[in-house]
Amino acid sequence: MSKKLLRSTLTVGGMTLLSRIFGLLRDITLATLFGASGGTDAFLVAFKIPNFMRRLFGEGAFSLAFVPVLSEYREKHDKAVLKDLINHVAGTLGGFLLLLSVLGMVFAPAVVYVFAPGFSGNEGQLELTADLLRITFPYIFFIALVAFAGGILNSFHRFAIPAFTPVLLNICLIASAFYLAPYFDEPLTALAWGVAVAGLLQLLIQFPSLIKLGLMPIPKIKRGHKGVKKIIKLMIPAIFGSSVAQINLLLDTVIASFLVTGSVTWLYYSDRLLEFPLGVFGIAIATVILPTLSQQHARASTEQFNQTLNWALRLVTLIAIPAGVGLFILAGPILSSLFEYGKFTTSDTYFASLSLMAYMLGLPALIAIKILAPGYYARQDTRTPVRIGIIAMVCNMAMNIAFVVPLVMMDYEAPHVGLALATSLSAYINAMLLYSGLRNRQIFTPQDGWMAWIFRTVIASTAMAAAIIWLTPEAIQWSQWQLVERLSNLFIIIAAGATVYFIMLWLQGLRPDQLKPKSL
Repeated sequence: MSKKLLRSTLTVGGMTLLSRIFGLLRDITLATLFGASGGTDAFLVAFKIPNFMRRLFGEGAFSLAFVPVLSEYREKHDKAVLKDLINHVAGTLGGFLLLLSVLGMVFAPAVVYVFAPGFSGNEGQLELTADLLRITFPYIFFIALVAFAGGILNSFHRFAIPAFTPVLLNICLIASAFYLAPYFDEPLTALAWGVAVAGLLQLLIQFPSLIKLGLMPIPKIKRGHKGVKKIIKLMIPAIFGSSVAQINLLLDTVIASFLVTGSVTWLYYSDRLLEFPLGVFGIAIATVILPTLSQQHARASTEQFNQTLNWALRLVTLIAIPAGVGLFILAGPILSSLFEYGKFTTSDTYFASLSLMAYMLGLPALIAIKILAPGYYARQDTRTPVRIGIIAMVCNMAMNIAFVVPLVMMDYEAPHVGLALATSLSAYINAMLLYSGLRNRQIFTPQDGWMAWIFRTVIASTAMAAAIIWLTPEAIQWSQWQLVERLSNLFIIIAAGATVYFIMLWLQGLRPDQLKPKSL
């Protein structure tokens, strides 16, 4: 099991890395062709709304409620009963999503007003956002079913296809920007259609694997189905608890819509770079350990459950701290190298880098949440993360106001930075409460050597930071370089920093064998 767990983590991490690379190519395309404007703000809101709901009803709350129940059925029932559960979940979920999509399209202007009330002062921007939302909203129907199919495959340790599917979204958006946009009076409409088509393709690519397992869903609806009722019971609180980070980011969008034009876009590109390490490492490991933890809980394997959590937390600690430090120092150079072309200006790079630095302060906590939360969900406890999520979200809202309002009153040039800082600080509150809950319930007990592990990581990260600062040219130099010069210099600096980091770990006695999970 230990080798399988590590191999699965590498598989998901590799596929997620591929997806993030295509995601960066997508964002480079959008930044170059469309820049930071009222139109791009409109599209990003129209894209963020169904994307936010996807994380609530798809890979977020639904997956965290569905996978533990599916694992329990797999352990305790035969395949016929398991297939019956899958069929009835497909019927119930599909029907709900279809209704939600129709309502979202019909009431698009009202939805935009709720999620971006600042647009109400600009009738043209509000109307454009609503038009784009009518096209993008069906994405929630397809992509939530993608998460449903992915949950089945992940439970059977088929991680590659579900992890690959996001690549299709990025390919569709890139193709739409280059090949469809010239045919529309409003070029951003092409991007909205790219989102809708991508959702369908992401669903279809799952079908062959489901057929091979003999678990291709045949949607059925039965009132009172025990398995479906249990999933819904777990899902309702998980809708909130599993998506606190997304709700916080959405609140940032609401407030940013009242700020200077471009604020939504600057936060978007900052968040996209935050999602790179968060997705490649945090979400990848969380995706792999949830089915494993669920099975260990179903078997009452308390010690193995604890070992899995310890291994996952140690691994992400080794990654999150240097990633946060490196991205904080290189925020400007990375944004300049990736996006500062065409309509994305030096000023846009500067303002986006400020919010990216604020987000990086919270990266370790955001990744820790991805590992700690499955410790509850695998035990079918969705209520505790909800209570913790409410506390974290209220703190985030209070800090949004506490940080942004004074910055606006002082005429600070970048008040949107306060939103990113509030998100980071609330993530630490969330992570600490999740950790304390697991400790108090004796679900998680840190194994020996944790302090030494953290000390090694901090020392190595400090040496890495010194090397990066020493090698990094002044900010103005990046804007003067062309694409090849920017990317080549950025690659050299990152490679040198990573080399220093791993050498320092080696000198402190860390060896590759220590990264492997113990026998689970």
